[in-house]
Amino acid sequence: MNASTWTRAVRRGEILSRVRVTNGAILEAIADCAPATLLDLGCGEGWLAHHCARQGIAVLGTDVVAELTTVAAHNAPDGARFRTLSHQQIGAGILKERFDVVVANFSLLGDGSLDELFAALPALLAPDGSVLVQTLHPMLICTDHPYADGWREGSWAGFSPAFRTPAPWFFRTLESWVRLFRRHGLVVRELREPIDPLSGQPASVIFRATL
Repeated sequence: MNASTWTRAVRRGEILSRVRVTNGAILEAIADCAPATLLDLGCGEGWLAHHCARQGIAVLGTDVVAELTTVAAHNAPDGARFRTLSHQQIGAGILKERFDVVVANFSLLGDGSLDELFAALPALLAPDGSVLVQTLHPMLICTDHPYADGWREGSWAGFSPAFRTPAPWFFRTLESWVRLFRRHGLVVRELREPIDPLSGQPASVIFRATL
């Protein structure tokens, strides 16, 4: 997959689960926090950052792929800015700002690198700030594997044929996600399971955590 393929898929609404369920679910979770400032970790082509900036939120979007942050910055609305940064760089403390909401929308795929990132999150939160993480629902994607943490092969099932060579990703159980937050001083206050109206099954899980 390259940046142009991903951008086209997102902006044309080709990822149906996002259109039906998960885009609206994460935007609703953000709105419920009523932030003035927001950090979009793994912002991709910038759709979420653009939407939030149009609602009057000051947004910083970060992504490791420079081509994506360039696309995101092009014609971005006022209040949205972008930097090319990896999760490891953020975990090392390169950002010196604080945000009302730090959001990661389907952008946390690693193992040890997430411990580095999560260790930095408390310093990135404004007082009473929240961390929002939306990810695939663990109970729905472990049917062919034991329900245990571990690396899995990637898949572009449900995507267009232009998506090729998916990257591996690290599977976590619900309990493991909660432990990841707790290990770094964050308490999960709410867990949402947005339901796909076609399947009747949860399309994702959203964690909201605070200090």
